[in-house]
Amino acid sequence: MPVIKPVKGIHPQIPNDCYIAENATIVGEVTMGQRCSVWFNAVIRGDVHFIKMGNQVNVQDGAVIHATYQKSPTTIGNNVSIGHNAIVHGCTIHDDVLIGMGSIVMDDCIINSNSIIAAGAVVTKGTIVESGTIYAGVPAKKVKDISSQLISGEINRIADNYVKYSSWFKD
Repeated sequence: MPVIKPVKGIHPQIPNDCYIAENATIVGEVTMGQRCSVWFNAVIRGDVHFIKMGNQVNVQDGAVIHATYQKSPTTIGNNVSIGHNAIVHGCTIHDDVLIGMGSIVMDDCIINSNSIIAAGAVVTKGTIVESGTIYAGVPAKKVKDISSQLISGEINRIADNYVKYSSWFKD
């Protein structure tokens, strides 16, 4: 049974069509859109500021989503994949974004639509990622523009696949 609990009287808002793994943790002021999935050992902590997620967001195994007390909430758009063991902290992620495995997105960053944060990248505080680009490295920098084939072939494919995968686990 997942840990889903209120903090200071504020309960997470999770639609019925979302999948939450048995050992995921979601606490506090967390609002999720439709068809989201939160996978094994993922943590979404809305205890110090709000976390708002759009539709069809997948938070993969071991990922952590948090915010900064009284400063930086976390807002995630639609059709976003948060890769295994990624950390998303006090930032804004727009629609159609892939946050790669093991990457870190820090406070006050803005990840614009149709972008990819490469696996292992560290997006430092306040970075603004241009729409339609790939950022990689430590600290993360733009490495190239994304083609429309890569948007549909990676960003959309992964988000759509996680909706399918979650259906395998629902009763």
